[in-house]
Amino acid sequence: MKKKIPLLFLLFIIACKTGKKAPDVSNIPVTVHIERFDQAFFSLDTNHIQQALLDLGRQYPYFINDFAVNILGTSPLSDTSANAFFACRRFISGYLPVRDSLNFKFASMKPVEEGLKTGLQYIRYYFPKYNLPPKVVAFIGPFDAPGVALTRYTLAIGLQLYAGKQFPFYLSSQGQELFPLYISRRFEPEYIVPNCMKSLSEDLFPDKSQGKPLIEQMIEKGKSWWLVDQLLPETADSLKTGFSEKQLSWCVSNEGQIWNYFLDQNLFSLDPDLIKNFIGDSPYTQGMPEVSPGNIGQWVGWRIVQKYASLHSDITPDQLMKTAARTIFDETKYKPK
Repeated sequence: MKKKIPLLFLLFIIACKTGKKAPDVSNIPVTVHIERFDQAFFSLDTNHIQQALLDLGRQYPYFINDFAVNILGTSPLSDTSANAFFACRRFISGYLPVRDSLNFKFASMKPVEEGLKTGLQYIRYYFPKYNLPPKVVAFIGPFDAPGVALTRYTLAIGLQLYAGKQFPFYLSSQGQELFPLYISRRFEPEYIVPNCMKSLSEDLFPDKSQGKPLIEQMIEKGKSWWLVDQLLPETADSLKTGFSEKQLSWCVSNEGQIWNYFLDQNLFSLDPDLIKNFIGDSPYTQGMPEVSPGNIGQWVGWRIVQKYASLHSDITPDQLMKTAARTIFDETKYKPK
């Protein structure tokens, strides 16, 4: 049996990690109930699919057409298109085995609901004027559909990308073409909450780093990870970054050498090929050992932002996220050993 970590010890860990104690958000009123659109959709009577979908639309008027158009790629069901009804029936038939596996894996969504509640409480604390999605729904879409989607009315979770890294489709040749192992290893349920917080943080502060010099893109993207830190202070860095524990350990142990490598590059380069080598998913960073993670530029940017936050202990997340990347770089004088 696993032992629970005492609360005081957990708070000590959080304080050491972030440089200050996380605020108490336990009394902020947030209710999270994940509506199981996935179960309702796959329970439809496919012999009477048109009427069944119209009934489902009345139950989920805030999601049904987002699902049909943006996830299944068909026409809105409100158009009563025969093509849409056929596409839905074909999808249900083809994905029933996937539904069965996910029904077993997600018999309860309570752990996800509890994690989301905490994250949303922190959003309410830091950004009280932000309009949280009124609904949270779970769906099963095609494997190339997103694992998290923000629609006008919902925070939608695509369970097909959280079936567990050993799920047969992910390991198949078709699955590996879509999702190489360095990506599919993150298709575990514990990534749902961090991925949801990333989507919400990107909605709060859309990425505007495109076209900026390498170092500014690194810092802008590092800011987004730093914000997720504030929303999920108790969550493991491996879940927030997508790096393995081994990759994170290597980064921390070699931080000085990593930075020296960047200094040998042109930090202010606008070369898209150079930037792509350091920012974005890949099995490892070209020019570094294979134990290195891809996207190491965002990790360095995150470390720079962490240092900036430690030098400005009273800064709010809103203020930091609006601080120019060049200002953060110039003031930090980042020089790890």
